[in-house]
Amino acid sequence: MHEQINISGIAAPLLIDNLDTDQIMPKQFLRTITKEGLDQGVLFDLRFDPDGRPRPGFVLNRAEYKNANILIGGANFGCGSSREHAVWGLQQLGIEAVIAPSYGEIFFSNALNNRLLLIVLESDKIGMLLQDLAGDKHLSIDLEKMELRSVSQVFSFSLGARHRKMIVEGLDMVGATLQLLPQIEAFEEKHFAACAWAKVLPAVGDGKDVCSL
Repeated sequence: MHEQINISGIAAPLLIDNLDTDQIMPKQFLRTITKEGLDQGVLFDLRFDPDGRPRPGFVLNRAEYKNANILIGGANFGCGSSREHAVWGLQQLGIEAVIAPSYGEIFFSNALNNRLLLIVLESDKIGMLLQDLAGDKHLSIDLEKMELRSVSQVFSFSLGARHRKMIVEGLDMVGATLQLLPQIEAFEEKHFAACAWAKVLPAVGDGKDVCSL
């Protein structure tokens, strides 16, 4: 299993308060039945004009942020609807982490459960970080020491133990759950020993499962 202790790269400022998931992933890109191609829809109306041409002034269209893999966002980043496509699209675009003062609650859970690192950092510290990044745009995130490092600034951050483990070990929710399989099976065995009436038993003849109730 490959561990990811550090995320480093170019940090792009996307300082829009209340940037909602409808803006991050517009509705017309939700028609697919797979996750493929969602990077094309990320921030579409901000990245492109009505004729589909890139807006030269938008931060991610600027040459110095072409390969940005870290976003520095405004307050309440990812508010709005619960579309998980917003997270998948950001990841497909190459975004590995977002730093903001606060997040929409559902987006926060969706992101961390899909291994998109979200860091909460106070507004004044973000201001200091942006001053540093105005020169050297490279930022390093140390998940072992729980620190952000720019050219001259170091900031500590916190992250729940479960989500840190998932990101470091490359686990999604299914993978994290499967690590608990022995405990799950032990609970199941104990539960059905005490409540045998609740166990699903094979039906006679048709091969289907029926409850013994």
